[in-house]
Amino acid sequence: MTRLRDRLVDGAYAAGWSTVKKLPEAVAVRLGRTVADVAWKRRGKGVRRLEGNYARVLPDATPERLAELSRAGMRSYLRYWMESFRLPAWSADRVRGGFAPKDLHHLTDGLAAGRGVILALPHMANWDLAGAWVTTELRTPFTTVAERLKPESLYDRFVAYREGLGMEVLPHSGGSAFGTLARRLRDGGLVCLVAERDLSSSGVEVRFFGEATRMPAGPALLAQQTGAALLPVTLWYDDSPVMQGRVHPPVEVRASGTRAEKTSAMTQAMADAFASGIAAHPEDWHMLQRLWLKDLDPGKAPGEHRGPDAAAGHPGAPETAAAPRDAAPVTSEKRTP
Repeated sequence: MTRLRDRLVDGAYAAGWSTVKKLPEAVAVRLGRTVADVAWKRRGKGVRRLEGNYARVLPDATPERLAELSRAGMRSYLRYWMESFRLPAWSADRVRGGFAPKDLHHLTDGLAAGRGVILALPHMANWDLAGAWVTTELRTPFTTVAERLKPESLYDRFVAYREGLGMEVLPHSGGSAFGTLARRLRDGGLVCLVAERDLSSSGVEVRFFGEATRMPAGPALLAQQTGAALLPVTLWYDDSPVMQGRVHPPVEVRASGTRAEKTSAMTQAMADAFASGIAAHPEDWHMLQRLWLKDLDPGKAPGEHRGPDAAAGHPGAPETAAAPRDAAPVTSEKRTP
């Protein structure tokens, strides 16, 4: 049964990349919206969780407003998938014209200084398009990490897809990925990680929209160890075909304190930047999983939950890169439709 499911999942993604990319753009847009609306009307587990997460972002929202927001969120989520399936067929000009980041000087100045740059993002809008824009418009390669998915053929598809967009993709394999990322940064390179969800026992506890969750310590640790600039990035859609984004100011390393204290302060600053972008564009935050510690198991204290949902992710987005044994992971997650 597992093998059959694996073949079906792999076949579904293969069909997406082989079929959707051939559709006219207007048809792909309508298809994505239709699939999103059907999923929203069914109100499955993911839609209900998305709505619950939006309730944290907008605690005063009425049930009607949350329902409206979750419908917009599913449309944004399916826009991500339609774009991602079509990205390999986009021309360089289409990629360049598909993203309009604000405050880009934080990134270009950091790269020009030769100190290395870490871009940390939440699950907003289309991470892949932003990455393709960086490699195409800025002509800057970067490194990320991907979890080894099951079946192996699906992992190979995602690696080939991202490498085709100009990314270096490292497998999640113990501490080796962390070391490679550190070397890339010391050489003045660019590292990109999706980093708002880490519910392992080694994540750093932060306040996020007024409640406790955990986020990975890896981005902060990499910045401390290599001297690289840590730049939060948030992404969103508007009514145009062009995705919008903002590169936030660098997260500074505290001048004093232990490594743990510095890491905690930097991770909280990263969380605050994410929160500002999500609050402005909540419908483009694609968090269909449990995030806050209270949602994991109300009967247990933070840090005690070790159930399967703590490690659940979304196939598609970059995954974890383990830090040294005494450190927390660099993390980002996969997306699932």
